[in-house]
Amino acid sequence: MIKKILLSFTLLLLAQTSFAVDISELSIEFFGKFNDENLNCYIQEALDNNHELKKAQHVVEQYRQQAKYSLGRELPSLSVSANYLGIKIPELDNFQLKDNAFILPFMASYEADLLLKNRDKTRAVKKSYEAAKFNEKAVYLALLSDVATVYTNILLYDDLIEKQTNLLKNQEEILNRSFAKFERGVINSTELNKAKQAVEEVKSNVEKLKKQRETLMMQLAVLTGRSPFNISEMKRGDLDYFEYSETIPEEISSDVIFSRPDVKITEANLEKAKIDVRVAKKEFFPRFNIVGVWAFNTIAPGSFFSWESSLAAILAGASQDIFKGGMKVANLKLQKAKYEELFEEYNQTNLEAVKEVNTALCIIKHDRQIEDNTKSGLGFETENFKDAEKKLARGVISTPEYLLEQNRFINSEINYAQAKTQRLVNYFTLYKAVGGKL
Repeated sequence: MIKKILLSFTLLLLAQTSFAVDISELSIEFFGKFNDENLNCYIQEALDNNHELKKAQHVVEQYRQQAKYSLGRELPSLSVSANYLGIKIPELDNFQLKDNAFILPFMASYEADLLLKNRDKTRAVKKSYEAAKFNEKAVYLALLSDVATVYTNILLYDDLIEKQTNLLKNQEEILNRSFAKFERGVINSTELNKAKQAVEEVKSNVEKLKKQRETLMMQLAVLTGRSPFNISEMKRGDLDYFEYSETIPEEISSDVIFSRPDVKITEANLEKAKIDVRVAKKEFFPRFNIVGVWAFNTIAPGSFFSWESSLAAILAGASQDIFKGGMKVANLKLQKAKYEELFEEYNQTNLEAVKEVNTALCIIKHDRQIEDNTKSGLGFETENFKDAEKKLARGVISTPEYLLEQNRFINSEINYAQAKTQRLVNYFTLYKAVGGKL
């Protein structure tokens, strides 16, 4: 009950946070089905503090403002400027002008978008904005998948270090008994050195595992926006209780696959390229410009804002570039070639998307079977270890033989923990491959 309350509270916080991406599309509740509130907390911290995520949000904002800027260029422009004019005027009969004047011109200009070329340019920028939003979603998915994967591997190393420590205790006990046998002349120095070597190997394994765990904890700290110096304060659960509470589907709908962010990015880029080709064709036609000027001045008789002291003009016409046909033809061919390139990229991305999803499903299927086989082997080792305990109690086997049997049991537990972790990590891989639609 407490876990459900914590999960609901976490989801409520997510819903109240301001994101450009719709959080409901990310299926955050997927991570709440692993029976570990610590994972939910790290997911929340990553969404709040990860710098790569914030960087992607700023990139989206840049494209959003570019779309507004492009829209502004479609609208008429109006400007005003204040000018001082000092001139010498020839003296003419009945025509008096001042030598010093103040001129206030209002100027309006507008390119009549009869061919909708400027409208297409704005549409192209909006497609880039859409691609940036899909890229932001891809960053979200990759971040959440990485956080969950790193956290799961940390749980694995916690478990492995504990089991390797037990192996070390057993090997040290075997070494102590080997010393006693060596002093009594039961074994030679070669067998004693083998026992010493076994202890050193287990010690090295423990140190390697601690190194890898510490590295992963620093990685998790960076993903969640924490300082790597505070990794000792990071809480975590137990691998034995870390399990997905629902069933992973055995097949995925094609609609889910083709709604992945990378597919949507290439689709938006392809649509932008198509618009760019259309704009390049329209560059061959004239531009239609309208310019209007209304200037007030003090050089002529009359009050400043009167009709007598103003000068008004309007100019409307078409303009056409000369000697730029080669440039426009080259630009059109360039845009067409870019469109063909993005078309092939779009097809390749679709193939890659199908491959990644099918690969993830295939790996999960086989890793689940590997885990079942490993679990069966663990069951056999459990029975063997229980038999060894009985034999030791009856004095049938020696303590070193019992410890060796216990080591085999611990190694079997290690194999099962690794198989289980691999399966769980594959769930996060599938989550990312289907764009969070699990």
